[in-house]
Amino acid sequence: MTEPMFNRLALVGLGLIGSSIAWAAKRKGVVKEIVGTARSQATRDRALELGFIDKAFETAAEAVDGADLVVLCVPVRASGAVAEEIGPHLAPGAIVTDVGSVKRSVVNDVEPHIPEGRYFVAGHPVAGTEHSGPDAGFAELFEGRWCILTPSDKSSADATQKLQAFWEALGSNVEIMEPDHHDLVLAITSHIPHLIAYNIVGTVADLETDTRSEVIKFSASGFRDFTRIAASDPTMWRDVFLANKDAVLEMLGRFSEDLSTLQRAIRRGEGDDLYKLFSRTRDIRRSIIDVGQETDEPDFGRMRETRSKKD
Repeated sequence: MTEPMFNRLALVGLGLIGSSIAWAAKRKGVVKEIVGTARSQATRDRALELGFIDKAFETAAEAVDGADLVVLCVPVRASGAVAEEIGPHLAPGAIVTDVGSVKRSVVNDVEPHIPEGRYFVAGHPVAGTEHSGPDAGFAELFEGRWCILTPSDKSSADATQKLQAFWEALGSNVEIMEPDHHDLVLAITSHIPHLIAYNIVGTVADLETDTRSEVIKFSASGFRDFTRIAASDPTMWRDVFLANKDAVLEMLGRFSEDLSTLQRAIRRGEGDDLYKLFSRTRDIRRSIIDVGQETDEPDFGRMRETRSKKD
C-alpha cells in the first residue's frame, strides 16, 4: 500500500475512466478520500452503491471544494464549461487534470478558468474499452498502458511531477508531450481507426436486410473487432472529431491517398505491391507486441477478462 499522495480526489464524471481511476486509486492507497459528481442522480447513486466514491455531489462546484486533485472525466467539448464552474471553488494549490483524447482544445478551453495558485496539467490515459457508465470501471484498466501528460507553459513543473507520480502509481507508463503533437499522433493511432470503424459498421447498417443479417451472422474477427470499436460512446467520439478536426482531416487525407493506391494495385493485379504492403504492416503489428501494447495470442472471439474491482 502506497502512502497517500492526495487528501481528496474529486472526479467530475463517473463513467468508465472516472470509475477506473477511483478503483485504482483505492487499491493503490494513493488518496485518502474520493468524491465525485455526475449529471445524473442515478449515476451518482450507482457510484455510491458500487463503493468507488466516498461522497457524491450534485454539482461540480461542490465536488471540487477542498480537493487537492481534480480530474475532469467529461467529453472534451464540455471541459471549458466545467472549468468555468469549478474555477472559483478550487482550493489553493489544487491540481486539475483531464482525461480527454484531444489536448490542444482542452488546454485552450480550461486554462483561462484556472485561478492563480491552482494548476492545470492536461492528461490523456491511453486506455479504455467500448463499455461506458459507472459499472464499466475496473482497477486494472491503466496497468501497463500509457498516460500522456501535455503541460503548457503555464503548468507548474511540481504539479506535473506529482501528477506523473500519481499515474505511475495507478500502473501507467507516463510520457510528456506537447499538446499539438499529441493530437497529431492520436489522430492516426486512435481517432482515424475509430472513424473507419464507425464508417464500416455504418455501411453494414445500410445494407439490405437479408445481406445485413448474413454479415452479422457470419462475422469474422476483422468485422467483429470493428463493431467493438464502433460501440464506443457516441458523445465522446463526436466531441473528439470536432475538437481535433485539423489533425484528423490531415491524417484522413493521407489515409485516403494510400487507400487509392491500394485500390489501384488491386484493380491492376499488382500482387507484388500488395505483398510488400502487407509485409510492412505485419512488422508494425510485431512492433506493437514487442513494446508490450498487445499480446501475440490469437483473437478468435477473445472474451473480456473478468476483473475484480477490489482486492
